[in-house]
Amino acid sequence: MRLFRSALLYLALSLGANTAAAADIATLDALREGDMKKLTFHAEPKPVGAATFELADGAGTATLADWQGKYVLLNFWATWCAPCRKEMPMLSALQERYGGENFEVLTLATGRNSPVGIQKFFDEIKVTNLPRHQDPKQAVAREMAVLGLPITVILNPEGQEIARLIGDADWNSDSAHAILDALLN
Repeated sequence: MRLFRSALLYLALSLGANTAAAADIATLDALREGDMKKLTFHAEPKPVGAATFELADGAGTATLADWQGKYVLLNFWATWCAPCRKEMPMLSALQERYGGENFEVLTLATGRNSPVGIQKFFDEIKVTNLPRHQDPKQAVAREMAVLGLPITVILNPEGQEIARLIGDADWNSDSAHAILDALLN
């Protein structure tokens, strides 16, 4: 009997959790307007791989797990990508507005992007507050099925992918801010 009650309680809790997750997704979906309509929230969080990438300025390597504990807006980009050039200042503004203990914009140059070229790119667009990390062999990009650029992924504090946006977007929009406000509050 005790086992039956435990199983029933577990089932009730898991159904309640699934309902809460669906309600949260519905709330976030309702906030999507304009470019943010391209942001797709997953019904269930997706695991990310453990591939390493190079930290800026030769500071070693890291994995996405190193950012667990906060929401991460992970942007895959390249120096040759025109939409990335347009989008990067908006990502910088997001970092300025929301960056801190609970949120970080993490930029990851994927493919052949020299450190000198990355620095030149950032200097030209006057971005100083975003990381210049690299995924030169596209290991992280491959694990996460990044097939074009830019692609932006939102990771939850548990380090799981909860949303993805293919292409560039207006991250300075009221819709983007409303979505981030809802996630962070």
